[in-house]
Amino acid sequence: MIVKTHNSLKKQLKSIQLKSKTIGFVPTMGALHKGHLSLMQQAVNENDVLVVSIFVNPTQFNNQDDLEKYPRAIEKDYALIKKEFNDATILVYTPSVQDVYGENVHSNSYQYNGLEKVMEGANRPGHFDGVGTILEFLFKVVQPDKAYFGEKDYQQLQIVKKLVQKLALPVKIIGCPIKREENGLAMSSRNERLSKSTRKEAAIIYKILKDARRYIKNNSISKTIQMVENKFAQLPNFELEYFTINRESDLKPAIRKSKNTALRAFIVVHVEGVRLIDNLALDL
Repeated sequence: MIVKTHNSLKKQLKSIQLKSKTIGFVPTMGALHKGHLSLMQQAVNENDVLVVSIFVNPTQFNNQDDLEKYPRAIEKDYALIKKEFNDATILVYTPSVQDVYGENVHSNSYQYNGLEKVMEGANRPGHFDGVGTILEFLFKVVQPDKAYFGEKDYQQLQIVKKLVQKLALPVKIIGCPIKREENGLAMSSRNERLSKSTRKEAAIIYKILKDARRYIKNNSISKTIQMVENKFAQLPNFELEYFTINRESDLKPAIRKSKNTALRAFIVVHVEGVRLIDNLALDL
């Protein structure tokens, strides 16, 4: 069932909540792919009811061109959900900007204990305030028992956990593994904007991440970063925005390796005007 307003969604959920059924929630911006479906499948497996939101949130875009070009295909998305989960109890919430924000489209300000000051937060000012604003709204409307997020947006996953903790919201945040295309490219709605040939070539991003995971075992962090930067310098069609190796615990850049410190490599690459992100846990 599709519902288009938060008041309609609340009415639908009220009877579910009165029956003490568990609610799983998957927030999306649409242009659904197998990565989204894997989150939904886990939610269906672990809950009585699934709520999926499809909303391209304007306040988390610091680039107007990116917002305008973001793929939108709600009818196709809903058909895909029905095909995959026709036996499941699913509510699909597809609000307008006005339903979420009213007449005042702006984000609130959030503090995430520094998690927001690096990588995406540093390169996309205001992004995580927009993420926090829409998720606080959705969590309070849906009141899910569990909410599911992919590890492709690993920094966002950690920030969502911090948001829930700070707001004392009774929802458990579940991180789910990255789903990849056959060539290794991390699944993303933005992949739809790539030409077929470039989509194949973009497998190089994951390949270089794996190269870095092998290289760092016998080399320093700084040398590993330099190695990756050198590889992309030889790929004229791929523009490296950043490659960084950070601690998983607080997302701060790592200075030196330690067996007791979990590290993760994060990368952002531009190709054909599309911004692609990925990450990989490192084995030291």
